[in-house]
Amino acid sequence: MAGGAADCSFWERQLALQCRLHELRNKDRISVAAASKVLANMVYSYKGMGLSMGTMLAGWDKRGPGLYYVDNDGTRLKGKLFSVGSGSTYAYGVLDAEYDNELHDEAARELGRRAIYHAAHRDAMSGGFVSGSPRSSTPLPVAVVDLFFSWQSTT
Repeated sequence: MAGGAADCSFWERQLALQCRLHELRNKDRISVAAASKVLANMVYSYKGMGLSMGTMLAGWDKRGPGLYYVDNDGTRLKGKLFSVGSGSTYAYGVLDAEYDNELHDEAARELGRRAIYHAAHRDAMSGGFVSGSPRSSTPLPVAVVDLFFSWQSTT
């Protein structure tokens, strides 16, 4: 998530609550598409009231991988590639130059790490840490400086 810390924290908790309620009611996990729609509907009712939030919802469900962008106006986009936040222009520079639909898993992860590194390293407002789902196979949070030194040792 990117934007105001309070807005991001609040809406992340609200979405987690709604996803858990869905799971309890339906005895099945919510799909990535449905979770993104829930978030978009919740924030749309506050459109124009000064919210500051942009997020990517990513996951894997019965339909396969899903990636959605949702912003504070309730805009919801499905896609294969997104970057949010003040450092996103730096990340897009890396992604636009090197992204290919045929990337293998490890190459895609490495490209993601490089894009995140460039966004956080060049943008003072990015915070310097990367966080994500506790179910991720990558240990998180990751300090951006650790990425810098890991690449310096390989060159």
